Amino acid sequence: MAEQKVKLLGFWVSPFVYRVIWALKLKGIDYEYIEEDIFNKSPLLLQLNPIHKKVPVLIHGDRVICESYVIVQYIDETWPHCPLLPQHPYERAMARFWADFAETKLLIIIAIALCARGEVQERAVKQAMEAVEKIEGVVKGEKLFGGESIGYLDICLGWMSYWLPGWEEVGGMQIIDPIKFPATSSWMNTFLHHPVIGDNLPARDAMIEYFQKRSKDISESDWFEGIIRLHLQP
Repeated sequence: MAEQKVKLLGFWVSPFVYRVIWALKLKGIDYEYIEEDIFNKSPLLLQLNPIHKKVPVLIHGDRVICESYVIVQYIDETWPHCPLLPQHPYERAMARFWADFAETKLLIIIAIALCARGEVQERAVKQAMEAVEKIEGVVKGEKLFGGESIGYLDICLGWMSYWLPGWEEVGGMQIIDPIKFPATSSWMNTFLHHPVIGDNLPARDAMIEYFQKRSKDISESDWFEGIIRLHLQP
């Protein structure tokens, strides 16, 4: 089964897609990449992911797997060499816990900070830094979350190493203070300079330009206020 053809539907600037790219590259798995226009979704994407209608989507033979966390775990279990998840059940559980924490308590808050301004942005930055403080405690004393080699949690939080500094620039904010969060800053640098990671990133200037426009569009949308009320603390 592992030798069946692999295809990946993605979007050039999505950090969720890059999670899958990194996992495939770290495992040395050949795959065909299919670029999607997420603003004009193809019939193929809608057919393969009719529930969420978004990338990434992994096609492995006749199997279709959606959602980046699920895909990375599928890759790790299907190609068990160079394991990404820890071997011990407790450590695996903790890796999944912190991956979910970063997604639900940090990433969405940073997205709000990126698109908001004024008092709302200040609140979002403060809340994001509180979440980073928790992550700082996890990575303190470690080279990588995975120890000496890149693991599942490194891949899941990898957006912090490259996308987050870009978002800070676009939003005119600072969340990762190297003095306040030295362990996190060191991990970001170590992760980013791994050859597999460094060779598989979107062009920075194009990424900045994309998020400048995208953040403006989101801030002017009808649903952004609802996102703020749902996720941002008073």
